[in-house]
Amino acid sequence: MSKMHPTDDMPPSRAGTSGRREFLRFGVTALALSGGVGKILAGAASSPAPGPEVLIENFSAAGKSLGIVRTPKRVKTDEEWRRQLSPLAYEVTRRSGTERSFSGRYASSEADGLYRCICCDTALYDSKTKYESGTGWPSFWQPISALNVLKIPDYSMFVEVTAISCRLCDAHLGHVFDDGPKPTGLRYCMNSVALNFVARA
Repeated sequence: MSKMHPTDDMPPSRAGTSGRREFLRFGVTALALSGGVGKILAGAASSPAPGPEVLIENFSAAGKSLGIVRTPKRVKTDEEWRRQLSPLAYEVTRRSGTERSFSGRYASSEADGLYRCICCDTALYDSKTKYESGTGWPSFWQPISALNVLKIPDYSMFVEVTAISCRLCDAHLGHVFDDGPKPTGLRYCMNSVALNFVARA
């Protein structure tokens, strides 16, 4: 006895129509699903997921601590950072670039106030710890709070140095060296374009 196929008892025309109908139904469903997945992926690309939570110390305009808070990392798409920042600020903070020495507006500034992150406004340095290093970049002997900055090993100069980033948004700020003045002996050598100075209230 020969084996019967599911369509053997159907007229040839009906069997063909049924098969085409199932094929079309499957194809439409697949296209709908792929379109949905595409939208999901597009949404994920345009709206990055919140970053992990970090501890940040907030400061008033007078430089007084307002306490430590736990908050999600500030995360934006590359396009959002480009829209927010100047081309040079973007290159420095989001691509770990460096502005030319003596070109930054804060290199020789003696104004009294706080230096905040250009990307997320986190307080980074107090002018009371700023000093003239002669390097052409604004230099500080300590950050306003150790919680607000992140030290990262950097081998891009072919020797190990320590890069400094904003803990809240990962903006590259500059580097720290051990040739600074007392009391810390450190030189936090920052890029002016990565900072936003706010006069003390």
